[in-house]
Amino acid sequence: MLLVRLIRGAGASVALAALLLLGGGASAALAWSPPAPIANAVVKTTNVPIQMSDGTTLYADIVQPADSSGNALPGRFPVLLTQTPYNKNTPSLNFEDDYLVEHGYIQVIADVRGTGSSEGAWNSFGPREQQDGYDLAEWARVQPWSDGSIGLHGTSYGAINQFLTAELQPPGVKAAFPIVPMSDAYRDVTFAGGEVNTSFIPTWLGLVTATGLLPPTYSASDPTEAANVLVQHSGGALSFQASQILDSTTGGNAAYDGPFYQVRSPIDMISRDRIPTFVVGGWFDLFQRGEPLLYQALRRQHVPTRLLMGPWYHITAGNGLPAQGVPTLDDLELRWMNHYVKGLPDPGLDNAKGATDTIPPVTYYENGSNKWTSADGWYAPDAGFQALHLSGPAAPQSPGTLSPTGPPKSQSPDTLVFNPATGVCSRSTIQWTAGAGGGDGTPCETDSRANDATSLSYDIPIAHDMHVLGPMNARVWVGSTGGRDSLITARVEDVAPDGTATQMSAGWATISLRALDQSKTVFADGLMTQPYHPYTQASVLPIPSDGSPVEVDVEIYPTGWDLLAGHTLRLTLQEADVPHLMAPLPTELNSAGATLSIYHDAAHDSELVIPERGAAIAPGLRPAVKRASPKRATRHRARRNATRRGRRKAARRR
Repeated sequence: MLLVRLIRGAGASVALAALLLLGGGASAALAWSPPAPIANAVVKTTNVPIQMSDGTTLYADIVQPADSSGNALPGRFPVLLTQTPYNKNTPSLNFEDDYLVEHGYIQVIADVRGTGSSEGAWNSFGPREQQDGYDLAEWARVQPWSDGSIGLHGTSYGAINQFLTAELQPPGVKAAFPIVPMSDAYRDVTFAGGEVNTSFIPTWLGLVTATGLLPPTYSASDPTEAANVLVQHSGGALSFQASQILDSTTGGNAAYDGPFYQVRSPIDMISRDRIPTFVVGGWFDLFQRGEPLLYQALRRQHVPTRLLMGPWYHITAGNGLPAQGVPTLDDLELRWMNHYVKGLPDPGLDNAKGATDTIPPVTYYENGSNKWTSADGWYAPDAGFQALHLSGPAAPQSPGTLSPTGPPKSQSPDTLVFNPATGVCSRSTIQWTAGAGGGDGTPCETDSRANDATSLSYDIPIAHDMHVLGPMNARVWVGSTGGRDSLITARVEDVAPDGTATQMSAGWATISLRALDQSKTVFADGLMTQPYHPYTQASVLPIPSDGSPVEVDVEIYPTGWDLLAGHTLRLTLQEADVPHLMAPLPTELNSAGATLSIYHDAAHDSELVIPERGAAIAPGLRPAVKRASPKRATRHRARRNATRRGRRKAARRR
């Protein structure tokens, strides 16, 4: 939700080379090039008042293509609607895109209710703010400079409200291009594993508050309205921002998932969304978890959609493009809007037979190989999930093992001792501050050894290049001395031959919040691939005071990674992730100093479930079928067997 201007391409004509598929190359080039701009300048009209359906006035800036004298070009143009909470007058926080405007669009940049120059109190994606998105689209559709067609444009907060506006189905809205959007308001960023995101949320709320208390630029011409707006914004900061932080950190209703978060979660209402949508995300973004889920849901609804996942943090999305045939975000968005908003023919986007300029359903940067590649969907059709079983003994700086052949029959558990500083020197600190101070290969960003020194790790050597794409699940059987609660942090790492341990991804789960919602938990190949925890007050489960083990499934966020032959795949378990996460006060009081026992034997099969592209599932893996209903398990077995038969045939052909 932190909105920092993306470094986007200048828009030079770029010939798009073919994206390589794993194991081979495409023969045709992606030949689309952007058309020439219709203008070389823009003109902005500021502080245009727009009355909402409840009488509240929002203020917007209108950016139009202009001639060399600074006069708006005559005629009607399609509109790009942008909604920001960070003050439309703040450069780099308003998502103004002159490149798109110069190519024949008019951009409307509105301060959302209770922010910037607009009236009202801010309520962060609440129902009234969502209705404002509908009202703004209706207003833009009928203006004399509008041709009635609308695209939705913006990043982060301005990407999230694209979904929320599209889900209300305002007339005239024809396409969206959300860059780093959120899917689930509770799970993606506000909380992780049931703990508060203390790295990002307070800073983000402070940014909205600060930019909302800047005097409107119309203060000199209308001081009464400006004073009224500042009073409303000040009151909103106390009633919303301050109360949310207090309630979340003290274990109130805001510490649990419920109606407040659900109404603000695009994924919960995405069945209403029929707008062609190009989703841009990052493997180290704040919304890493949810971006593929948004794409997946739209595709299941047969909505035209694409997914681009880069090696990006939240504030670096788009950096490094164009590269290896992947164009700039500006050029991608221009192509998308030209086709779906302007209605210009584009056989490549329509996947027409014989088209040489198609964009794959999923384009992603594969860390490890450092190459851009593609997949035909999410999950990738050629991906198979494998279970790697934990085996001991493991101790700090003395890893246990991961085995594809099954759990050990009988072993003593390993002891995990609480270290409150875990996480400080890790990729988590950079990722969950939206990328601040990252991206330059600092030691804490690229090497987890110092952070892992007091942790438990489990290793498996990689004999052949292993292409990972998708989410992972760490199923851990854990006992807690005295029944104390604890966070479990699970990091998946790529260990190079020199010992450097690079975090691929991570996940978090609180023991007392281990309950699963079976209807939303995802299975593939007979294995649980993405657990879904309700995180409600009603779902809290007791922890045995005698230390008896309970099963905890840790959702590890998705990644795209090439583990090179000779490297080692590592799972590391810890009890904290500071400063990223802090437990609500009641949980914190019952968890500090907890000593955990990690079980791995025939009765307590702790395992890491990981997706690999292009490789047959290793023989002898035991699927975690106890999770699935009989019908679901039957369907999974059928699909798994069909996949294995297909892979064996493909292997024989090779």
